[in-house]
Amino acid sequence: MAFIDYYKILGVDKDASESEIKKAYRKLARKYHPDLNPNDKEAEIKFKQLNEANEVLSNPEFRKKYDKYGEHWKEGEAYEQARQQQQSRGQYQGADGFEGFEGFEGFGAGSDYSDFFESMFGGSFSGRGRGQNIKFRGQDFNAQLQLNLTDVYTSQKQVLTVNGKNIRLTIPAGVTDGQAIKIKGKGGPGVNNGPNGDLYIEFKILNNTPFKRDGANLYKTENIDIYTAVLGGEITIETFNGKAKLKVKPLTQNGTKVKLKGKGFPKYKKENEYGDLYVTYNVELPKRLSSKEKELFEELAKLQ
Repeated sequence: MAFIDYYKILGVDKDASESEIKKAYRKLARKYHPDLNPNDKEAEIKFKQLNEANEVLSNPEFRKKYDKYGEHWKEGEAYEQARQQQQSRGQYQGADGFEGFEGFEGFGAGSDYSDFFESMFGGSFSGRGRGQNIKFRGQDFNAQLQLNLTDVYTSQKQVLTVNGKNIRLTIPAGVTDGQAIKIKGKGGPGVNNGPNGDLYIEFKILNNTPFKRDGANLYKTENIDIYTAVLGGEITIETFNGKAKLKVKPLTQNGTKVKLKGKGFPKYKKENEYGDLYVTYNVELPKRLSSKEKELFEELAKLQ
């Protein structure tokens, strides 16, 4: 295989960032992985090309050489090496006086890897075995686990089945919606005894409670009647894991917010540490008044 366009193989622009290259590689590697395409020679070749492109473009030094020489990398590399050797011997006479450059053959063909890739790794390939000692990391797997908010208030153990394999894991209390954790070595198998890929699990947390969550803090609205708001009193409210008593101050205004320290959600991977619970009072007006109540309110209005 001769020169291949690594950017084209990965479907990215030449100014693509490292994260864009990594994302493109993961997506295509999943599509063409040998485990998903058994006995498909074209998919196998494509997978090797993807790994090759990723090995070069994800390495800043290799990518720089590739960007510099492109399809003429062979002549450029040979020229630079020969020029440096001649300089070190004091024999370099300039570009026009250099001899022997045209006769440079570089590395031969005949493998599923491009000449450029072989040069990057020392050209230590020969015959049918060329490329067989290059170890490729297995593809990463991605999975999503859906849980209720009440499920992640405490740590729990689960067994996931990914690609037919059961994986036991402990889910720490306090994981958040959209958070991903990595389980090392539980992805796809490596190629040529390369390391396994990793398993990334993204959590989808459904809120099945009256609480609003923001990190480790919780928020809720509590209704109080007008008499308690005006005169003060004591109320009992539901927290996330039980009940709590609150003293309402006299003349509490609608929208007043109070904090219950340590009554929030567990902090991720911080044992026995919790956020706070913020309670906002909603003062409810009576929907109907008796004649006596109306009379008393009228008296109060006159006092004002």
